[in-house]
Amino acid sequence: MNFLQLISSDYKKYKKYGGNFITILFFTQGFWASFQYRVAHAVHKMPIPILKQLLQFLCLIWQKIIEILTGISIPASAQIGHSFYIGHFGGIILNAKTTIGNNCNISQGVTIGVSGQGENRGVPKIGNNVYIGANVVVAGNIIIEDNVLIGACSLVNTNVKANSVMLGVPAVKVSEKSSEGYV
Repeated sequence: MNFLQLISSDYKKYKKYGGNFITILFFTQGFWASFQYRVAHAVHKMPIPILKQLLQFLCLIWQKIIEILTGISIPASAQIGHSFYIGHFGGIILNAKTTIGNNCNISQGVTIGVSGQGENRGVPKIGNNVYIGANVVVAGNIIIEDNVLIGACSLVNTNVKANSVMLGVPAVKVSEKSSEGYV
């Protein structure tokens, strides 16, 4: 997908959850953060070095403004698929090496970060159609497969198989009902 298609897919996802153009554009902090990320990521991938550096500086300033206003930090180097949705703003931190698949939802208070020691040190890779509930920490060199639901206030630091519902600290699989109906 190109830059405009990614923004359009994000917008459509927000619209799916009941927003209209005015409320999404002017009052939805999650959309502001994802829009800023899409622009900054496009600049991050630019092949023209001097123009890229100038625009990256401007995007960093814009990112800091968005972080202050929304409490959402999404670095330009993160890899996020289409139809990304942030349900509620505040306290959302993504590592610069984060990889998130298509059609994923995250809630407030989510941290996706680096953890582990030695070969296990790294950042999670999150699949498609994943729902991450409020105040969840996903950390370490792990893989979260497709259609996973991670319940609120959980800590995920191990690999998660497709269609799992994870809950707890540390998170354990409680069912295989998947994220259907949540994303």
